[in-house]
Amino acid sequence: MLWFQGNSVHLAKYSLQLLMRNLSASKTVLPVLTLFTKDPCPLCDEAKEILEPYKNRVILQEVDITLPENSAWYERYKFDIPVFHLNGQFLMMHRVDISKLEKQLQKLEQQGAGCWRTPS
Repeated sequence: MLWFQGNSVHLAKYSLQLLMRNLSASKTVLPVLTLFTKDPCPLCDEAKEILEPYKNRVILQEVDITLPENSAWYERYKFDIPVFHLNGQFLMMHRVDISKLEKQLQKLEQQGAGCWRTPS
């Protein structure tokens, strides 16, 4: 996952590690939907319930922004959670937008020409 801040590029290694693990396990992977969250977060809990039907189409990865190693994410999103990235790209914040998610997933699935698989 890349994001730009000033003149430097930051690499969020947790997402890269997850993607690399998936790539090494299989030739095909599901898209990674990253949820930036903290505890407590009622909107995040609501979002996870809404996303339950997508558990076979995405890998839901949660990032607790209050952990010391995630301080950059905390500074960026402390007033906006839940925030979602799809495959490292910002997708939405505050509430789940199912139509936006569906549109992006269909795009990815079409690009993969049917290569996506459900986890075993």
